[in-house]
Amino acid sequence: MTRARVAVAALGGTISMAPGRSPDDGVVPRLSAEDLLGGLGADLPMDVTAGTLAGLSSASMSYAKLAQTRQWGIEQIEAGAAGLVVVQGTDTLEETAYFFELTWPFDEPVVVTGAMRNPSLPSPDGPANLLTALTVAADPRSRGRGALVAFDDDVHAARWVRKAHSSHLEAFSSVPAGPLGMVAEGAVHYFHPSAPRPPALPAGEVDGLVPLLESGLADSGELLSLVLAAGARGVVLAGAGVGHVSSGTADVVQAAQVPIVVATRTGAGPTFRGTYGFHGSESSLIRMGATMAGWLCPRKSRVLLQLLLAAGTSRAEIEHQFRLRGDLDR
Repeated sequence: MTRARVAVAALGGTISMAPGRSPDDGVVPRLSAEDLLGGLGADLPMDVTAGTLAGLSSASMSYAKLAQTRQWGIEQIEAGAAGLVVVQGTDTLEETAYFFELTWPFDEPVVVTGAMRNPSLPSPDGPANLLTALTVAADPRSRGRGALVAFDDDVHAARWVRKAHSSHLEAFSSVPAGPLGMVAEGAVHYFHPSAPRPPALPAGEVDGLVPLLESGLADSGELLSLVLAAGARGVVLAGAGVGHVSSGTADVVQAAQVPIVVATRTGAGPTFRGTYGFHGSESSLIRMGATMAGWLCPRKSRVLLQLLLAAGTSRAEIEHQFRLRGDLDR
């Protein structure tokens, strides 16, 4: 039986960190892809091609680096790899996974993973997470599922997963959908069949200011005014509740000339479309031309909006894409 080959792109993060030059330096990204794979032993059930493409903390991840990683992964898939594993820090891992979900053109999966404990700590979780990701990427049942996150034996869909705890080993959650599956005894167990995926978006050059602003108590709309005046190409508002903003912010939205996307800041649940009617409610924002994010969280809404703007997408198509990717029953 032919062994599957999996490509591994290492970008840095806690999983690759080791202590600095002095005890006071803290840990920094120093380990290569080969170092990470070497910790798994020589008897892996799949062949692996490794590439160290960066050594970053994920807070410094860029679209340019993700585009480079995507291109490297495309080349590996075209050369026969069964899947791509991307190893990076956890702080922006959910956004990286969604970038690949939106732009990955193949049935072969992209599996993103990392670690919460660096290798110098007792019981580091990086080796187990990496082996889980390799197992998921090599399994034919992962085909057609797009971008996945493998963490703590769970397999999450990029569309739903988020980092829900700053330091816990069980840091990733997929509320309310739950994980797609899990890895047990070296095998992937999926709870649901794969669903149809929308066509991949272009991975164009992302530039320009697209800020994410959160609504809060006594929000006057002044900050939104400032970012619009500074030349923002679009804005994502993390609105209160089901997608509400203050009356002052609503006034600014009404006058805005760029796309405004409204998500919910709550961490779970969708934005509404037609329940509330006050100035700043979801229905009033829609009448002003704002786009509601549906079930997409603010961070993923920003990734989607940035990619759509990079592709020169029209306002009508932006609305269509958010309905397509943000509705629960698509």
